[in-house]
Amino acid sequence: MPRVETGACFCGAIAAAMDGEPFWICYDHDDDCRRAIGSPLTIWVGYRPSQFRLLKGTPRGFSRTPGVVRTFCSDCGSSMGYSDEGLPDELYLTIGFFDRPERLPPQAHAYWDLKLPWIDFADRLPRIDRYSRQRDAKFGNPRDR
Repeated sequence: MPRVETGACFCGAIAAAMDGEPFWICYDHDDDCRRAIGSPLTIWVGYRPSQFRLLKGTPRGFSRTPGVVRTFCSDCGSSMGYSDEGLPDELYLTIGFFDRPERLPPQAHAYWDLKLPWIDFADRLPRIDRYSRQRDAKFGNPRDR
């Protein structure tokens, strides 16, 4: 039976199903994501947009950085995910959106150079100082836009 993960916002107004295996799961220590999520770090779970099925509600989008759209519930404020024009055919959902986050262990750390100094990890996952995915260079780095 194919893998299906489900998720919902805090108030339950938005629910979704993700079909199949995620292609990438990564801790993110980026300060933009930290501010957007309201947490010292997050874990992004990457799917192809075709794997994502909205079951209930309509997320709201917000963009502070050209080409990057973050989605959230306009009722309770729960962060859902983001898409980036520099990462075509990739959709990232925050670990907090998932009903069973324990099933989604991270594979690496991104933006390790921006990690808060009082957070310590004993894992042996790769530590990458910037993006952990190859972005389309024509879109540049969101920090430079």
